[in-house]
Amino acid sequence: MIKTAWITLTALAATLLLSNALAHHGWDWTNDEQTEMTGTITSIYIGPPHPRLEITTDDGAWTVDLGNPRQTRDAGFVEGSAAVGDTVLIRGHRSADNSEKLIKAVRATIDGRQFDFYPDLIRED
Repeated sequence: MIKTAWITLTALAATLLLSNALAHHGWDWTNDEQTEMTGTITSIYIGPPHPRLEITTDDGAWTVDLGNPRQTRDAGFVEGSAAVGDTVLIRGHRSADNSEKLIKAVRATIDGRQFDFYPDLIRED
């Protein structure tokens, strides 16, 4: 009985963790329309599950999710591609939750160089 309860609880916990991870890693949490923002890079993280930038804009501090590590590398964004203090133009999808300052980038432009994380999704306005 205790063993069955333990297995059930473990399976339930794993399911909840996986569903939360999948929900964030998809696009369901973002707005459909693309937007652009310019900011100054305050930190850079290149690693799993998603490389990201922290930037400061006129609207405050934002977290920028890039592609997964492979997509980010394939876009040419690797260690040394940017530095804290660089100005970045982000094109992407903001969080549907307006209280979050979080954007999923489809492109980042730094010093005239474009890094296309999701080239098939880029919409030029």
